Amino acid sequence: MHWAAALALLPLGLLGAAAWFGRFVRPGADDWCFLPFVRDEGISGLIAKFYFVDNGRIANAALTGLYAKFDIPGHQWFPVVSGALTLGVLWAVTASALRAAGLSAPRGVPLLLAAMVTAVFLLGSPNTYKTFYWPASAVSHTVAPALPLAAAIVLLRARSRRGRIAALVTAVIAGIVLGTLSEESSVVALVVLSSAVLLGRRLFPEHRRAYVRAWCLAGIAGTGIGILVLLTSPGSRNRRMRYDAEGTSMFAPEQLIESLHAFARILGTLLTTWTYLGAVAAGVLASLLVRGPARAAVPRPRASLLVCAGVLVFLVSGYLCTVVAFPAFGPGIVVVTRSWNDYLLLYTVLLAGAGALLGHALRRGERSGTVLKAAGAAGCVIVCVAFALSLSRLGEDMRVRAADWDRQDRWMRAQAALGARQLPYKPLSVSGMGEPFGKHGSWPADCVADYYYVDRVVRGTRLP
Repeated sequence: MHWAAALALLPLGLLGAAAWFGRFVRPGADDWCFLPFVRDEGISGLIAKFYFVDNGRIANAALTGLYAKFDIPGHQWFPVVSGALTLGVLWAVTASALRAAGLSAPRGVPLLLAAMVTAVFLLGSPNTYKTFYWPASAVSHTVAPALPLAAAIVLLRARSRRGRIAALVTAVIAGIVLGTLSEESSVVALVVLSSAVLLGRRLFPEHRRAYVRAWCLAGIAGTGIGILVLLTSPGSRNRRMRYDAEGTSMFAPEQLIESLHAFARILGTLLTTWTYLGAVAAGVLASLLVRGPARAAVPRPRASLLVCAGVLVFLVSGYLCTVVAFPAFGPGIVVVTRSWNDYLLLYTVLLAGAGALLGHALRRGERSGTVLKAAGAAGCVIVCVAFALSLSRLGEDMRVRAADWDRQDRWMRAQAALGARQLPYKPLSVSGMGEPFGKHGSWPADCVADYYYVDRVVRGTRLP
């Protein structure tokens, strides 16, 4: 079906445009501090700083160092690389899952489904800039959730004994990396894997059940090792002391209740953000185009189990992520939308799966199938158009900031070269990004001074 492949060009074009706007990314917030540190101490120095001083996230430090090592170009290329990685992982998982289930689909269908889920995940956020364009956030909350899915590709493609061993090893390694990359994404992975182990008897065929459980347990073990390395690090202890979390438990009753209230408000935002229906529409469309021996609808008991388990896993994951992040952000977690992404990829994938089950359930014949296909295609188009409009506005804001940033950057470099020891800096923010002399006081003014090799920067009132 060539029209399915043609429809895939719409979300792909949208993602391409989003990546193209990456040329307007300039450092802000934490980036100001990472850049001079990596320049002077290297990636290994940043890893040591994260482990011994900041937070214990050594895998996070390695990825941060990789883009910070290239200064501004590293920031500009990061959205391209992370977007392509997310799309590629989802595409490979979709194609591999269809093959493992004995299903086939027209060539463009797995790509359409993967592209729509990627677009909804990256562009459906209340703050697309912090989700997609800000590397310091995306490393922890956007790239991290895709890592377990990447490990699942090896599982789905394993056919031989050697392949199955490779999948188990990959699960352990991915778990260790994830555990030292993002606490919240680790929580999501543990909840999903534990649910798969508990429900394996009813979800997986008998001949694959034992191996899938072993793979899940390998992932749980790896993630547990990674989290243990992180939590026992001096940096993690320092972070808990910094947020006054050493003497209080995040599982104290009053904290659990406050976290529940916060998560309820987050859910209210997610459930009223209509663009997430793009994932449902893509799932409906894909379910109507697959072919194979399992073409018939999923048996009702299993479909009901999948729906209930999916909803429960998402709710538990989201709530636990809120509990974990609450000591750092407090009730403000409701507006720190970048931290939601750890479970939003799961949410988006589940919506696509729900759409697939819905498509199976509603189809009653060729005529109803045609109507559903048209509705699914229309839903994808409408959501992509909405994303294109919001993306164009963000792109213009980024372009303006980039022009002002470059102008100020050239002037400050020139003044530093002439021997200036103190320089004025006018804050330049986009999408609520932190800048010196903003709501967090002078932070990160000292890092800006380090970046330009001067002793101090003060608040500027106009651009040079």
